[in-house]
Amino acid sequence: KVTIKNIERELICPACKELFTHPLILPCQHSICHKCVKEILFTLEDSFTDAGSESSNQSSPRIRMHSPSMDRIDRISRSGRKRNSLTSRTTMFPCPGCQHDIDLGERGISGLFRNLTLETIVERYRQAARAATAIMCDFCKPPAQESTKSCMDCSASYCNECFKVYHPWGTVKAQHEYVGPTTNFRPKILMCPEHEMERVNMYCEICRRPVCHLCKLGGSHANHRVTTMSTAYRTLKEKLSKDIEYLISKESQVKSQISQLGLLVKETECNGERAKEEASQNFDKLFEVLQEKRSVALRAIEASKNLRLEKLQTQIEEYQGLLENNGLVGYAQEVLKETDQSCFVQTARQLHVRIQKATESLRSFRPAAETSFQDFVMDVARQEEVLGDLSFYSNGLDVPEINEEKCKIYNRAVISWENPGKADSADIYVLEYRKLNKDEESATWQEVEVCRKSKVISDLDTNSSYTFRVRGYKGSICSAWSKEVIFHTPPAPVFSFLFDNKCGYNNEHLFLNPRRSSVESRAGFPLLLGAERIQVGCYTTLDYIIGDTGIAKGKHFWAFRVEAHSYLVKVGVASSTKIQEWLHSPRDVTSPRYEQDSGHDSGSEDTCFESSQPFTMVTLGMRSFFIPKAPAAPKDSASRILPMPSCIGVCLDYEKGKVGFYDADHMKCLYERQVDCSGVMYPAFALMGGSGIHLEEAIVANCLEYQDDI
Repeated sequence: KVTIKNIERELICPACKELFTHPLILPCQHSICHKCVKEILFTLEDSFTDAGSESSNQSSPRIRMHSPSMDRIDRISRSGRKRNSLTSRTTMFPCPGCQHDIDLGERGISGLFRNLTLETIVERYRQAARAATAIMCDFCKPPAQESTKSCMDCSASYCNECFKVYHPWGTVKAQHEYVGPTTNFRPKILMCPEHEMERVNMYCEICRRPVCHLCKLGGSHANHRVTTMSTAYRTLKEKLSKDIEYLISKESQVKSQISQLGLLVKETECNGERAKEEASQNFDKLFEVLQEKRSVALRAIEASKNLRLEKLQTQIEEYQGLLENNGLVGYAQEVLKETDQSCFVQTARQLHVRIQKATESLRSFRPAAETSFQDFVMDVARQEEVLGDLSFYSNGLDVPEINEEKCKIYNRAVISWENPGKADSADIYVLEYRKLNKDEESATWQEVEVCRKSKVISDLDTNSSYTFRVRGYKGSICSAWSKEVIFHTPPAPVFSFLFDNKCGYNNEHLFLNPRRSSVESRAGFPLLLGAERIQVGCYTTLDYIIGDTGIAKGKHFWAFRVEAHSYLVKVGVASSTKIQEWLHSPRDVTSPRYEQDSGHDSGSEDTCFESSQPFTMVTLGMRSFFIPKAPAAPKDSASRILPMPSCIGVCLDYEKGKVGFYDADHMKCLYERQVDCSGVMYPAFALMGGSGIHLEEAIVANCLEYQDDI
C-alpha cells in the first residue's frame, strides 16, 4: 500500500511550487496548473508590450496579477507568444518543468487536456492531509451532518439520509456515480478539446494523446497512426505495471545506492571542507609573502626618507649661517673687528676659504637630496596578471591546442583549437590575444568567451603580429593555457573583387564557376589546333583575365590559390591601358623574351627593368614561384626559383607605386618592385595549359555559427 504523503514531491506544480490545481498536460508531457499557464502567458504579453518591464523569475514564474480583465485573460488563453507575425499563428509557451519553449498550436490553452488522474491523486492527498477536517453535507438543514459520499454527477456531497432522499431507488439518479467525500468533482467523460461535443475514443501514437473520431477523419490527426482507447489503455497499463514491478523488485538495490549516496554526501562535505582549508592556507602563504615584501619596502622607503631629510636639514642650517649676524657671516663680522694684523691674518685665511665655498654654493644652488622616490616605484603588472590567472587546476581537464592548419588570417582571423586527449572536454573556452609591438611590449591581453572550438576575431590591425592562447573551463575548474601561437595580419586592408567575365574573357579556353571566384584553363582541341603554327622556341598565347574592380588610390591586399598541377600562371597588376593593349592586340605566339617580367633567363630583360612599367607580373607553375631577373636579384637562376606557396598574396600601394608578392599563409614578402600607377590598376591573371586559380574568400563574422547550425 502506497502512503499518500510519500509522493508529495510528484504533486507540486513546477511553476507555483504548490499542489496542482486543475492541472493541464503540456505537449512535453509535463503538467502545470491552469491558472499558472494563464499567469505565465499574461506575464509574457506584458514583457513583449513593455520592453522595460521586469521578466518573471525562471524558477518561479508566477507574479501577482493586478486584476486583469477577463476578456484579456480569455484572449491570452486562446493565443500566446507568436514566433513571427508573418508565419502561422502558433503559441510558444516556456515550460517551467523542462525549461524549453513548447509549441501549443493555434488553439493555445484550449487545446490542452486536463490531467484528471493527477487531479484525483492530488485530491486524495488533500483528503489525507485534512483527515481531521470533515466534509459536511450540502443538503442537511442546520446543523449540517458529516457527509459520507459525494455524487460525481451532481457535484455535491451527501450524508446517508440526504443521499437516499435525492437519489430514490428505481430512478435515474440512483444510477449516478458516487465516491467517498470529496470537494474535487471532475467530469465523468473526457471530451475532445478541438471538438467539444465529442468524447475521446482513440489514441494517437504519433502525438501520444487521446483524440476523437473527428480528429482522425478530417482533423490534425488524419494521417497519423491511431489505436483504440482500450488497446492503448491495456498497452500502457501493462508497460507501467511491468516498470513498477521491476522497480519494486530492485528495492534492495535502491536502498543500497541510497546508502552509497549518503556516504558520498558525507565524503563530499569532508573533502569540501578540506579543500577550503587548503585554499585558505595557500592564500595565507601569499598574504605572508606580500606582508613581508610590504614591510621590507616600507622600511627601505622610510630609511631613505630619513637620510634625505637629514641632509636637507644640514643644508638648511648651513645656509642659515650665511645670514647677517648668524653663523659663518656673524663670525666673519666679528673677525673683521680684529685690529691686530698678525692675529687677523692667522684667522682670516681659513675663514676666507669657507666664505668662498659658501659663495660658490650660492651661485650653483643644488639640494643635498632628491625629493623624488622614483627608485622605489614597484612594477606589479606581471604579478597582477599572474594573480588574475590564479584558479583551480585539474589533471582531468585537457590543455587545448591551437590548430595552426585550421586557423586563417585574412580580412578577419579564424582561430581554431582542439583537445588532444581523452579527458573531459571543457564547457566553455576563454581565448586571449594581444598585439606584439616593440613600442607596446606591455600590451594587455584581450579575452573573449567561446562555447565552440573556434572563434572569428574582427578587430585586428593590419601589418601586425598577434599572439593567441586558449584555456578551457569546466565549472570552477580550468586548464592551463595552451602554447602561444603567433599569426601575422595582411600588410594592407583586404581588397574584394571577382573575376570579370566580360572584359576580354575567352570562354573557349577559360572556365569560370558561377560565383566568378575560380577560373580554370584547360588544354584541349583549341590548343592543339594552335600548335600547328608553333615554331621552335615559342609558346602559345596566354589567356588573360582581370578583376572586376579597379584601384585608383590607397593600399590594398588580396590573396588566391593556384592549383598545384598548373603548368603556367602569371599573376600581378596592370593598368587599364596595358590591359586594353593585351586584349586588343593578340598574338598567335608569344616569345619568352617579349615580356620583361616573364621569369625566364633572357638578356633583354635587364635593359628595361629599371624603368617603371604600368604592369608587373610574376610567373608561377609546376609547383614553383619564379622571381623575375633584376640587378638586385640573385644571379644564379636556381636561387630565383622558390617553392610555390599554397596561398599567394599581392599587395599594391598605389601612392608609393609599389607592388609586393607574399606567401599569404605566413605573410612573408617574396618579391617587391616599383610599378607605374598612373592609371586605374586592376588585378591581372594569365593562364596557359592546364591551370587553375581560386580567389581567397573573405571571412564572414558569423561563418562559424552557420557551420554549427548545418
